[in-house]
Amino acid sequence: MPERGSTLGGKAHEALQEPVIALRDATATLGSRPVLRGVDLTVHRGEVVALLGANGSGKSTAVRSVIGQVPLTGGSVELFGTELRRFRRWDRIGYVPQRTTAAGGVPATIREVVASGRLSRTRLRWPGKADRAAVDRAIELVGLADRAKDSVSALSGGQHQRVLIARALASEPEVLIMDEPMAGVDLASQEILASTLRHQVAEGASVLLVLHELGPLEPLIDRAVVLRDGCVTHDGPPPEAVGQHALPGHDHVHPHAAAEPVRTGLLT
Repeated sequence: MPERGSTLGGKAHEALQEPVIALRDATATLGSRPVLRGVDLTVHRGEVVALLGANGSGKSTAVRSVIGQVPLTGGSVELFGTELRRFRRWDRIGYVPQRTTAAGGVPATIREVVASGRLSRTRLRWPGKADRAAVDRAIELVGLADRAKDSVSALSGGQHQRVLIARALASEPEVLIMDEPMAGVDLASQEILASTLRHQVAEGASVLLVLHELGPLEPLIDRAVVLRDGCVTHDGPPPEAVGQHALPGHDHVHPHAAAEPVRTGLLT
């Protein structure tokens, strides 16, 4: 193993320090309305970053711009040090969109939906043993192994969300991007999702989360980026919950609730 001061060691250290996600001076509009106004957002290897803010602050637009779903009008996006327009290794990225039906209205089983997340790795080749094992593992991680053959149409909202997360995990990604994964999900499913995420973080995954509620994910979060009106107003430690939201028995943590401002000036 090279010493810290060696050339190889230096390169390895630089690779670890290089952001896996870098959004720089990003601007975007929806119609004629500015949504992102010079946003800087980075996620480093092994880091869990929460993107917080009120509705309409630009959180979802920011993460969708990272994966190319929303074009930027200015600024840049890099994934693993590669410009977005040149990036091709989508198997390294797992994306969980805002809550939606897992199969988009198409009749499908849990296993079929999760297996579709493996396509970025298999491409045109026939799925092999390793692919099937990865799908099985993803389904097991979200606690649905006993229902793998069930239709997704029979699932609750929280179970749908677990299927979407399993689909993202099927490609064995290095980075997870999740847009409000806890929204509208029951507490039992929240705990399962938090456990799944803890497992991925323990294995070295980097995570970018859009959150309305910190909930069970709060202990995992290394850094919070707060948006307000499309601008970054805070980039640092997650804001602390106050009032009833800080009580152990409270189901959720709402860091941006207007009625209970947290660290005045960050979120209100």
